[in-house]
Amino acid sequence: MLELRNVSTSYGPVGMLRGVNLSVGKGELVCLLGPNGAGKSTTFKALAGLLPLDGGEVVMMGQNVARLGTEKLAALGVGFVPEGRRLFPTLTVRDNLRLGYRASGCAIPFETRLGLIYELFPRVKERMGQLACTMSGGEQAMVALARALIGDPQMLIMDEPSLGLSPKLIDEYFETVARIHAEGKTVLLIEQNAETALSISDRGYLIVRGQIAVAGTRAQMLADDTIQHMYL
Repeated sequence: MLELRNVSTSYGPVGMLRGVNLSVGKGELVCLLGPNGAGKSTTFKALAGLLPLDGGEVVMMGQNVARLGTEKLAALGVGFVPEGRRLFPTLTVRDNLRLGYRASGCAIPFETRLGLIYELFPRVKERMGQLACTMSGGEQAMVALARALIGDPQMLIMDEPSLGLSPKLIDEYFETVARIHAEGKTVLLIEQNAETALSISDRGYLIVRGQIAVAGTRAQMLADDTIQHMYL
């Protein structure tokens, strides 16, 4: 479903990603871990078409998408949950969801997809007419995930979704992500909350200073000395 092949990026003269290789198979939930400044959000931007590559390829569903742009990736079947939620603050929840739906090009009627979203997020149904800027952080996190899912994407790419959430809300959020994955969705979860992310993942990667330092199954990652030292 997704491959980064020897991907390198930079911000002006400053190199960030250096020869990153990463893959996500169909139906997998894979996490990308790393400390602040390691290159996690840069990886998300490279995947989302928000940052040009200096080298390498981003391949999604067999297609090199490095130059497609975010809107075409959404239409290809990729749902994005950016860091900080990035909702449209002066629009209602319904309008935020409708924009996600339109970007996806989904052929299933909007109201039908809404019914499925309500099953996952009952509280979203109660907030449909509310402005996004008046919602709590936990509610906004749910809406951002709902917006990514409403177009029925084949793959979900999430950047630091637990950021700013309380421990209780983090547990609830990751339970929802695990349920989405159990229903067959392919997920790349970019996270700093290593223990919780690994608890629901099939495999994981650790990125340090723009390079993949550790890769393996969940059990291998949990047993790795570097992961133990940095996170556990």
